[in-house]
Amino acid sequence: MDKRFMVIERAKDLSYDFAGAFLQALGIWCFIEPCRIAPGGVSGMALLINHLVNVPVGIMTLALNIPLLISSYLMLDRKMTFKTIQTVLIMSLVLDGLVTPFFPQYIGDRLISSAFGGILAGVGMALIFMRDSTTGGGDIMAKLLQKKFPYMHTGYALMLTDMVVIGTSILVFKDLESALYGLISMVACTQTIDAILYGMNKGTMVMIHSAKNRMIADDIMEQLGRGTTFFKSIGGFSKKDSETLICIVDRKQFYLVKEIINNHDPEAFVVVAETKETYGEGFLRMR
Repeated sequence: MDKRFMVIERAKDLSYDFAGAFLQALGIWCFIEPCRIAPGGVSGMALLINHLVNVPVGIMTLALNIPLLISSYLMLDRKMTFKTIQTVLIMSLVLDGLVTPFFPQYIGDRLISSAFGGILAGVGMALIFMRDSTTGGGDIMAKLLQKKFPYMHTGYALMLTDMVVIGTSILVFKDLESALYGLISMVACTQTIDAILYGMNKGTMVMIHSAKNRMIADDIMEQLGRGTTFFKSIGGFSKKDSETLICIVDRKQFYLVKEIINNHDPEAFVVVAETKETYGEGFLRMR
C-alpha cells in the first residue's frame, strides 16, 4: 500500500476520533452528567461510579474498557481492537483534559439535557464509526454476547447491555425518572447515529405484481415523474411467466402510488419496504 495513502488514512482516523470524542464528551459532560442519568454502555456505568466515588468519568471509562479490550483482542477482531484502543484513549483524554475543566454544564430541564446529550453523543459516535472504529464498551460487550449466543441479533445484544446500566441507575440515583430520561437519551443517540450513517434521504420501494403492471407503470411515470423497472418473474404456484414492477418513490408520494394501483387493479399483490438511502436521478447524487 502506498505510504502517502497510509499517512493520509492515519490522519483521517485521528481527526475523526478527535472530533467524535470531543462531541461525545460535550454530550456527556455538559448535558448528561448534570442531569443525573446513565444512558447505557460503559460511559453510563462510568457516570454511575463517578456519582458514587467521584472518580473522573474519562479515567473510569478507560478503566472499565481495559478488560473488555483484552477480551476483544483475544476473542474478536484484532485490527478493530487496536483502532478501538486509540479511540478510547483519545475519548478519555478529551473528556477529562479538555472538556471537563473548560466547558460549563447545562443545569436546566432534564428532558432537554437528555435529548441534547444523546444527540451530541450520537453525532460523535457516528463520526467514530465512519472510520471503522468503535467506542468500546457496549459494542464489545454486544459482540462478546453474540460469540457466546450466535443467534442473538446485534440490536438485542446492545439493548441488553444498555438496559442493565439503565436499570442500575435506578438503584444508584434512587430515582425512577433517571432511568426514563436515560432511555430518552439512548433513543436520541441511536436515532442520530442511524440518521448520519444511513442518511436522511429515505425512500419507499414498491414491488407490484399485477396483470395491469404496464398501465400502472405508465401512470407512475406520468403523474409522479418516477422511473420504474420490470423484472421477469415466474409464479411459484401457476408456473407462468410474468413481470414484477418495482419503483422507488419519495415517502410523501407513496399514497399516490397506492391510489394508482387501486385504480387499475384493487387485487394487485403489493410489497412495500422502506429504503435506508436512495441515490440517483430524482434523489440525491452519490458524493
